[in-house]
Amino acid sequence: MDIAHFIFGIFGNAFGLFLFLAPIITFKRIIVKKSTEKFSGVPYIMTLLNCLLSSWYGLPFVSPHNILVTIINGTGAVIEIIYVFIFILYAPKKEKLKISGLFAFVITVFAAVVFISLFALHGNSRKVFCGFAAAIFSIIMYGSPLSIMRLVVKTKSVEFMPFFLSLFVFLCGTSWFIYGVLGRDPFIAVPNGVGSFLGTLQLILYLIYRGNKGNNAKTTTEEESMEMGTAKPMGEEELKGDTSKDTC
Repeated sequence: MDIAHFIFGIFGNAFGLFLFLAPIITFKRIIVKKSTEKFSGVPYIMTLLNCLLSSWYGLPFVSPHNILVTIINGTGAVIEIIYVFIFILYAPKKEKLKISGLFAFVITVFAAVVFISLFALHGNSRKVFCGFAAAIFSIIMYGSPLSIMRLVVKTKSVEFMPFFLSLFVFLCGTSWFIYGVLGRDPFIAVPNGVGSFLGTLQLILYLIYRGNKGNNAKTTTEEESMEMGTAKPMGEEELKGDTSKDTC
């Protein structure tokens, strides 16, 4: 059981790292154009908060035997901070203020969780408190593609839902779900079970509409054209190979 638990944790780390690195192409585009265009920075902020809370939850004095959770989410937090700073650097003034404010909010929430868990809670109560906080934002992160899934059904096109992104959402969620089940940890199993389910739905939608890429999607609104802030702005040529989006 311990070996299987460790193996699925390693799988989760590998698939999670892919998800965190996937937006690199999007940010390369932002740097080259020196503009965030119509991309949204909010998903990166929310993913950052999830990573910070999950990495804290995985620490031995909060949740024993979950150090692999801390490793991948700590890595993800560093990556997301870089994304957020790049976004703030190239965003227009109004968006810059918005994302900066949300970044301050994220740091405040994380600091509050750390402070409360260290000085007001001990033992299992500390684990439950931090576990609930991490699970809630993991579900929010996994739930973010719901709008793009609605877009796929509406347009009958998978133009804005890259296959490999959907695949690794499924693989990452499934790996951490099994890891949580084997470790009898509902705070890991439940949110990642949700992620695995949503990843499965994305793959099913892809199979149904895979032959309709780009047929109708350009008639949608700019807001609908964003998946985790990574889909191209409406009316522009799709950037080949852009497969951007917690993990875990």
